[in-house]
Amino acid sequence: MSLHHQHEIPRGANSTSGGPNLYLVPFILISCLFFLWGMAHNLDSILIPHLKKACQLDNRQSTLIDTAVFMAYFLMAIPAGAILNKWGYKNSIIMGLLVFSVGAFLFVPAADTRMYELFLVALFIIGCGLTILETAANPYAAVLGKPETASNRLNLAASFNGLAAMVAPIIGSLFILSGKEYSAEELAAMPDASRLSYLMEEAASVKLPYIILGSVLLLVAVLFYFIKFPEVKPPAEVIQKERSFLSVLKHRHLSWAVAAQFFYVGAQVCVTSFFIRMAQQGGGLDEKTAAYYLGVYGFLFMFGRFAGTFFLKFISSQKLLSIYAAASVALCVVAITGDGAYVIYALGGLGFFMSIMFPTIFALGIAGLGEGTKTGSSWIIMAIVGGAILPYVMGTIIDLNHDDIQIGYVVPLICYIIILLFGMRGYKPSTH
Repeated sequence: MSLHHQHEIPRGANSTSGGPNLYLVPFILISCLFFLWGMAHNLDSILIPHLKKACQLDNRQSTLIDTAVFMAYFLMAIPAGAILNKWGYKNSIIMGLLVFSVGAFLFVPAADTRMYELFLVALFIIGCGLTILETAANPYAAVLGKPETASNRLNLAASFNGLAAMVAPIIGSLFILSGKEYSAEELAAMPDASRLSYLMEEAASVKLPYIILGSVLLLVAVLFYFIKFPEVKPPAEVIQKERSFLSVLKHRHLSWAVAAQFFYVGAQVCVTSFFIRMAQQGGGLDEKTAAYYLGVYGFLFMFGRFAGTFFLKFISSQKLLSIYAAASVALCVVAITGDGAYVIYALGGLGFFMSIMFPTIFALGIAGLGEGTKTGSSWIIMAIVGGAILPYVMGTIIDLNHDDIQIGYVVPLICYIIILLFGMRGYKPSTH
């Protein structure tokens, strides 16, 4: 497919007359992408308990949903960076949307056959599309304006990711979760035909949401194709051009950011993946009510993003990150040691305080990289593999401790401590 040529505009163009207007429409559309991939990620939190039931899985097997998506980030990060360097922001985004849509449509045959492996293939393809999208959209949002306000722009755009965190659980509760739950003993007592009918009905409920999602992605790809976008260049004078993929890691703050992002994504995915199970086990809720509370978590996540964007006007991004990380450590301790409603309140609070972590770590990590920004972006996106590894570790811990979900939350607790260290010391730029 022939793609439109993108106009390359000097980094300082936003200071000229008409510059801000030139960046406004691209920024709005980029923000919409944050919402779309937020929908994909937050529907995974619904899929984990749902497919655990529909495909009869244990905790460790159910976390392969996260592994499939986030392993794609690791494997596709370098190719996505190469695509971005060759094709530019806009064309990379179009490709990411198309790949994303293919994965969404694959949910139909996966549901029809109730093959967990096919669901995982579909999720892996979605993850590949998301990797391309995020590799392009995150740095693009960061450079659409003044360097000193990059964190503000990323947090504002990422607020739409927070909106998706609120909307996706509601959609999942209405269209995916049936509310029909049977124990292993009750299922075993069912006639074979009734049991199979129940499981097939559960699997089929995912089809409509993903057909709609795939269709929307195609429409957005068409929209991006026909609208012209400025190809903004980062300031070459800051740091000389990085020619080696590995050489960019000589920047200490980028290496720290890669590690921090690994543990942040792992923590977020751990919390959301087991949120519904935790609300059921710790709060005595049914799955539909637990899904609504996950929506409340998403609202607090979104609100935290908007609040963080406001706070960044008065406080440095690294200091705000440290405060939010320290609060997350405290809340995670409550989630592990508390019971009943206190556990759910603590999980909701984590939504608020995790909200600014991804975009803030990202902005601090690529600060001052100049023409190494795209390569640095690929490294940080590759760190999202934490979402593939740490939930699996958490699921294993839970299975080994007789399905005790609270014990598993030790994993995100450790993650928040590492993020706190990045906010306090690791963000400081150094090439030594």
